[in-house]
Parts: sequence; structure tokens; C-alpha cells
Amino acid sequence: MNLNSLDLNLLVALDSLLREANVSRAAMRLNLSQPATSHALQRLRDLIGDPLLVRNGARMELTPRAQALRSPLAQALDQVRTLFISDDFDAARSERHFRLMMPDLAVELLMPSLMEKVTRLAPNITIDVVPWRGPAIFTAEFARTIDLVISIGDSFKGFHRQRLYTDSDALAVRRGHPAGTRLKKREAFLAARHVAVIIRGQNEDLIDTWLRGKGIERRIALVVPGYIEALHVTARTDLVAFVPRRLISALSKQLSLVTVTPPLDPGIDEQHMFYPTRAQMDPGSIWLRKLMLETGRELETGKA
Repeated sequence: MNLNSLDLNLLVALDSLLREANVSRAAMRLNLSQPATSHALQRLRDLIGDPLLVRNGARMELTPRAQALRSPLAQALDQVRTLFISDDFDAARSERHFRLMMPDLAVELLMPSLMEKVTRLAPNITIDVVPWRGPAIFTAEFARTIDLVISIGDSFKGFHRQRLYTDSDALAVRRGHPAGTRLKKREAFLAARHVAVIIRGQNEDLIDTWLRGKGIERRIALVVPGYIEALHVTARTDLVAFVPRRLISALSKQLSLVTVTPPLDPGIDEQHMFYPTRAQMDPGSIWLRKLMLETGRELETGKA
């Protein structure tokens, strides 16, 4: 293909058509008329030698060739856009919108301190936190919308990883719980009724994965999708939550919770910050990452 004759606007149109699989919606996305978008589709069909969109009853479907083009085209357009990112980032004047993905415990532990810094240094910046999802359901299309990920465990494809802070797991019980500190004993721990936390993208609570490796099964009475829900239920029942110790400490006064050291020690958890490879040199991303790392260090030293 002769790139000199390629109209870059056609690639933008193709990206919208592949995302929407609908000419009318793609036209709205492009701010073009439907006839103009239909004309662009026909030019793309001629250029690529594939129908791209075919009718199936009342709706349109992407051809296999179109499906194969979605991810590499979006990545290529992202790279083109980075060519025009300004080398300067004026936080005080910026109106940039950052999108972060993190579990509820990270929101509780990090965001109040981070937002205090952002409000002081960049009052017009917006932070959008979206629910955490695991690598297995972290699609390439979704990843392109994310500026930072806070997570434990393995890396996310196309993202760099930096350690943010460490934590350990402990038992949370309501103040006045009948078992109380006896939960430090294995027999009381196994007799207790537990709340399990299974967040999106996971098959079971990570604590249960670890316990099963030791041949231990605890009594699960309730399963919830987040750590905050687990602690709120624990605060009002005799259920026990096996959750990150820093989170219990953060909410112990508000919810009247007590931290109990478990009879089995899962060891240290490392919470990481992930950022897109494509944004490695982006001044805005660098600024936000620096603030997040600073917040993580404060959490470890007890200043947050």
C-alpha cells in the first residue's frame, strides 16, 4: 500500500465503525452525516478488500477480517495520538481527566490523601475511579481507557509495574464479639462463620486459595464482592472477615471493629501501581504516578 495516498481520516472512521458495528452510531461518534460515513465505509471496503460490516437480520456484524483489525488499529491510533501530546503539563491549569481502576480497599486507603494533593495542586483535574477487574477480563479495548491500575499480583499486559505499599492480612470482628481474641487459636478460627470477598474477575477469595494449599477449608457463611461490604457486615454480626490489616485499622473506629491476629499467617501482600507503556513519557501520567507513589509511601510510614 502507498501510504502517501492513505487518508488518515479513513482510519479514524474505521475505528469508529469497528467499535460501533453500526453506521448510524459511528456517524454520531465521528460527528459526520450517515451518508458521509457510509461513503467512508465503501472506500474502506475497496481499500481493504473486505466488506467489514455485513447485515445479519436487523443488525450489522463485523467480518472476521474486521474483528482482527480492531485491536491493532486502536493501538496504532493511540500511538499516533501520542505524537501530539504536549511535552509540558501544567497541573495548576490542566483540566485533564484521569481514569483509574482499583479495588474498594485501595479507594479507601489511597484516594482521600491523593485527592487532597490533587485538589491543592490541580483543582481542575478530574479523577474517575472504575471498579477493579482481573487480568482475565481486562480487555485491550478497556485497557486503552485506563491511566493507572492499583492491584496485587501479576502484571497487566501493556502496563509497567511499580510497588506501591505492603500490607498483611488479619481478622476483623465487631467489638464485643463472643469469640474475641480466641480466634487466634486454630480451633476457634475454623469454628467461626466467615465472610468471603470475591471481587470481579476472581473465582474465589484469595485467602481461600491460600488456605486450600495448606489443606484447610474455613466455614463461608456469606460471599460479598468487596472488602468494604465485608467489614460493614462484620461490624453488625458475629461473622469474621479475613482482610487486609490496613483496611481494618482505617475503619476500626468508624465501624467499631477489632483486629485479631489469625492463627495462620499468609505473609506480606504487595500492592502495585500499573501504568500503560504508551504513557511512560507522558508528563501528565508522570505527575499522577509521582503523587500516587508519594501517597503509598505515606501509607507505609503512617503519615497518610
